[in-house]
Amino acid sequence: MLLEKILPYLPVSITETLVYVAAMSGCILLTYGIFLEVERRQDLVIMIGAACLFVYALFIHNIIFMLAMGGVGIASVIEFIEIYTGLHKHSPEDLARYKKLR
Repeated sequence: MLLEKILPYLPVSITETLVYVAAMSGCILLTYGIFLEVERRQDLVIMIGAACLFVYALFIHNIIFMLAMGGVGIASVIEFIEIYTGLHKHSPEDLARYKKLR
């Protein structure tokens, strides 16, 4: 079979294909979210990536992976809400310490 060593199992149904596309999108979004500078966007991108990977974990029936992605997604939502409502702030000491790290 063509590409059997690289892709040993190809999805058969459209649902499987969509789940695998969501999983790949989630991997890309989580990785991209780490490199974003603006915290609001970072939280939204990580939340969407975690939701995509949660769908994949639900599809493969992996409880640990579902809990991990659910936790990451909920943490991102909470931090986004804190930023949006003004509760999430950095003190001047934190900013000075961050500048010193550069």
